[in-house]
Amino acid sequence: MKQLLQDLKTHKVRIEDVPAPGCLPRGVLVRTRASMISSGTERASVSLTQKSLLGKAMERPDLFRQVVRKAQTSGIRETLSAVKARLDGLIAPGYSSAGIVAEVGAKVDGFSPGDRVACAGSGYASHAEVNWVPTNLCVKIPNGVEFDAASSVAVGSIALQGVRIANARIGDRVVVLGLGLVGLIAAQILKSAGCVVTGIDPDPGRVRLAETVGLDFAYLNSDWPQNAAGAAGLDGPGADVVLVAASTRSAEPTRLAGQLARDRGIVVIVGDVRVDVPREQYYRKELEIRYSRSYGPGRYDPAYEEKGFDYPYGYVRWTEKRNMEAYLGLIASEKVRIDPLITHHFPIGQGLKAYQLLSGQQREPHVGIVLTYHEEADCSRQVFVRADREPSSRTRIAKAEIGIGWIGAGSFSCTKLLPALEKAPGIDLCCVANATGPSARKVAARFGFCSCASDPRVVFDDDEIDAVFITTPHHLHASLITAALKKHKHVFAEKPLCVKRDELRDIEAAYVQSHGSLFVGFNRRYSPFAEQCARFFPSGRGPLTILYRINAGNAPGNHWIRDPDGTHGRVVGEVCHFIDFAQAVTSARPLQVQAWTIGFQTTGENLQIQARFSDGSVAEISYLSHGDRSLPKEHIEIFGASRVAICEDFRTMRFYSDGSRRTRRLWRQDKGHGAEIRAFLRSIRNGGPPSIEFDSLRATTLATFAIEESLRKGEPVSIPA
Repeated sequence: MKQLLQDLKTHKVRIEDVPAPGCLPRGVLVRTRASMISSGTERASVSLTQKSLLGKAMERPDLFRQVVRKAQTSGIRETLSAVKARLDGLIAPGYSSAGIVAEVGAKVDGFSPGDRVACAGSGYASHAEVNWVPTNLCVKIPNGVEFDAASSVAVGSIALQGVRIANARIGDRVVVLGLGLVGLIAAQILKSAGCVVTGIDPDPGRVRLAETVGLDFAYLNSDWPQNAAGAAGLDGPGADVVLVAASTRSAEPTRLAGQLARDRGIVVIVGDVRVDVPREQYYRKELEIRYSRSYGPGRYDPAYEEKGFDYPYGYVRWTEKRNMEAYLGLIASEKVRIDPLITHHFPIGQGLKAYQLLSGQQREPHVGIVLTYHEEADCSRQVFVRADREPSSRTRIAKAEIGIGWIGAGSFSCTKLLPALEKAPGIDLCCVANATGPSARKVAARFGFCSCASDPRVVFDDDEIDAVFITTPHHLHASLITAALKKHKHVFAEKPLCVKRDELRDIEAAYVQSHGSLFVGFNRRYSPFAEQCARFFPSGRGPLTILYRINAGNAPGNHWIRDPDGTHGRVVGEVCHFIDFAQAVTSARPLQVQAWTIGFQTTGENLQIQARFSDGSVAEISYLSHGDRSLPKEHIEIFGASRVAICEDFRTMRFYSDGSRRTRRLWRQDKGHGAEIRAFLRSIRNGGPPSIEFDSLRATTLATFAIEESLRKGEPVSIPA
């Protein structure tokens, strides 16, 4: 299918052929008929991506500070690699569209194939021929409303939410600053609510357009003081409400709003403007500033937008979905007119022209820009990136090569694993699959895969693929591992192996029947430090004591690690690394664990864990999130056989024996990502036993489950053999 994308590296907008998305359970698949470009929001996005690194840093100082902290702990080279990977990506512009439902997810009620729907949401209602949209970001289009008008649903809902925040009432005098798409829609909604509405904008064309759609008064910024503003009450007490719908980095709209508002009036910030409040002006009038957050309650809440949980009607009357429905109702009743605001139409194949308008390359007045789409779009789930490897001409370059399939194209894959894999000799990069087609396309082109797909079954069904790498969110690992093993593929799964006990049983059953091997990305056992310890501590010379401190850092509330459905917490998702490392160093299996939470929290953010092993070794794991980020993340001390080994964040190693010390420092942090991939490929080529025995993988997984059980019970828990 065709999709409009912007390259973060080159800043260019282009039309790409990408795999069509699949239909996930909690949403619907929509064939787009029209999508609207929000000139203010998308112009700002284009402007930011075109800035230099210094310009981006000045725009987002919070992200710049994160980069500095990472450089202090992980090193310059590691940080540059992460920044490069983040910038070397594609973004999918667009967040307001309309189309026809093609497929309905298994957990969705209220929609059927063939329904006319309007869609909202960045990353969902993109400028693409086909989109998957969560159910709470999708509403049916009323009869009589055309796709062009309905495609403004997100923009219009932003305007409607701004009016709700203003709480404007019949007869109130309201000034709308900024007569772009949002401002003109908000002004019409205010008129329908019985307000006296004045619009102000620096563009004469938009002022004329405001008069066309029925505003009471409309003025240029420079002209309003000299005109008959008294009719709107602006020469007397002032406006009851000033709604700021401008999009500018200037603070002038904020200053002007304070000038126009009456004593104890309300200023509502809807647009992307600087809010540098002139204190004297706002203080003397005792003005109230209110922010309107996008298109209503539910915005930025993953439980609402992604998982489909609604807010109770009696407690939250107007959610973003209800705002979308109400806005389309205003169009259906002709209280809001969209057709006069649409100044340009472009078919998706000419979408670049629309962005030439936004960037100023083509100087032409514009307000609403609509992209249109063919009724029948190519919904193929696989796109070939290299023409020489399409099915008609595809042959394995050399029989000795290992055919590679990759599932999951996140930042960890792009910064850690794929750069290590592409250096490996004797491999054939066949296909990369990802839930989002643009990411799959970008990764395929960057690393040289033959094709990209949005469905993992494309990888499993490809007979030329010998080994499958799985780097998806944690809760998807088990089903993908099982499916790959049943196809007799060799499997490299990023940790954890799985997140539930029944999943472990399913994997074990598939592994026993499969001709393929199974490897889990417990990379620390392949680090230079682990390799040195294997030589430093002779086997059979007594148990080891391992002290492992992790300065994990406090993850924000919306971080993926906090999603209980996606990761099942930090114990299963991260502590598995440290249990496996202890197994590798001791060459013993964990027998018993006991875990305590620190303080009164019970979320697994700060833990003390003790693990006992079959050779008598003990590992004390302190997993802490309430420290300072400037401290290196991982510190390890190992005692045994009259020797001590210490590791600082896998960059500095110190070994003490016979009264002397030996120190080794690495140029960059090495946690073993490259070595683990080489070990996996080597085991496939040699046809020998897997690099990590299945019993070890199973023991690590059971140990994490036992840690969670110990936290619940407050007592030691044994790990079944």
